[in-house]
Amino acid sequence: MNKFSVLYDHVCQRASRSLMEALKPFDGIDTVATHGGYDPVYLEEVGRPVVPPITLSSTFQQLSPGIAKYDYSRSGNFSRECLEKCIASLEDGHDCCVFSSGLAALGTLIQILSSNDHIVAFDDLYGGNGRYLRQLASKSGITSTFVDMRDLKLFQQALQKNTRLVLIESPSNPLMRLVDISAVASITHKFNKEIIVVVDNTFMSSYFQRPLDHGADVVLHSLTKYMNGHSDLVMGALVTRNQSELHKQLRFIQYAAGAVPSPFDCFLCLRGLRTLPIRMKTHMQNGLIVAMMLEKHPMVEKVLHPDGIPSLFSTFFLDIQGLESFPQSDIIVKQMRGFSGMITVYLRCTGEQTKTFTTNLKLFTLAESLGGYESLIEIPSIMTHASVPAEVREANGITENMLRLSVGLEDPKDLSLDLYEALDKLDKDSKPI
Repeated sequence: MNKFSVLYDHVCQRASRSLMEALKPFDGIDTVATHGGYDPVYLEEVGRPVVPPITLSSTFQQLSPGIAKYDYSRSGNFSRECLEKCIASLEDGHDCCVFSSGLAALGTLIQILSSNDHIVAFDDLYGGNGRYLRQLASKSGITSTFVDMRDLKLFQQALQKNTRLVLIESPSNPLMRLVDISAVASITHKFNKEIIVVVDNTFMSSYFQRPLDHGADVVLHSLTKYMNGHSDLVMGALVTRNQSELHKQLRFIQYAAGAVPSPFDCFLCLRGLRTLPIRMKTHMQNGLIVAMMLEKHPMVEKVLHPDGIPSLFSTFFLDIQGLESFPQSDIIVKQMRGFSGMITVYLRCTGEQTKTFTTNLKLFTLAESLGGYESLIEIPSIMTHASVPAEVREANGITENMLRLSVGLEDPKDLSLDLYEALDKLDKDSKPI
């Protein structure tokens, strides 16, 4: 047995024991994913179809003038209603609005605000969210302060009299930093109970984290990613609980601004949610194994998974008894039920060599996005986070030798071997002849 196989077998044994301890799904969530949003008895007259039909009609016959369940597909249809109900249930929320993209969902939140309002956002966000705040929201007279929310005192200092929205992302993209959602929400609402606390839950999905349980007012999703899980649609969502007035505002903007998904996309996303539990368990397992394997290769400088701690062998998954020594272990225990297949890696090489490394892979596709069944790899500094100001990228350590991996559902041994072969080639090519 070669060295790779010996190491891989050892990693799998350790990972298996740890996963049994670390994976703690919400009660009944597998059933919600399987049946949520639709019951065949809803459609008695068409024979109780087990799978909800796609409602393609753009308009609907009214019972009498102004009296109808649906009137025009932009304002609602059966396919969208089923999806929204399912997502709300998965987050243990009451209401959900879906949109044509995650950024359209963020844009809807921004449209609630007015000129001279202020936003406090985590300083490590998806590049598109930061771009929206810096380049679009600012044109409406809305200002944003980007702050490291891991420092609660720093966050509290960033709140202003005109602050109306707080935007959290935990774990963050791409640095895997964790924010204490309940602490930030508590500080925010004590400062001003009218401030809307929003958590982008894209990296975790509803399967591993429910921000509403920790004081958030709104959960934001790019459904494009883990929730759909098949890389075949673009969609976003906003979920609320006990926020009827806020939901009415969101629903009105969904209708009036019109950034709605098609019925077919709603059908596809609901179909994707049906396999969310089994997919997320496999993403978690494969991500852990691949991260552990990467950490042992000499061409890897550091692995982030989560919160930028380079040694996975002494953190969250592999040393349950040592959680107290993990800098953010209390956050993990409090708000996370597992972790997805996201990994960030720093290589011991130049930016050009990092580009070459990505082209030498056979199973990891060089592409943006994440959360699909297939494994993807990208260079954030020149891809997903290229729009982040250079000085911010430098301050946050988003460097040319940083890679972001979305580990898919393939055999983790095949994925690890693919990475090792490319790393070995990188090692060989880096040495002087």
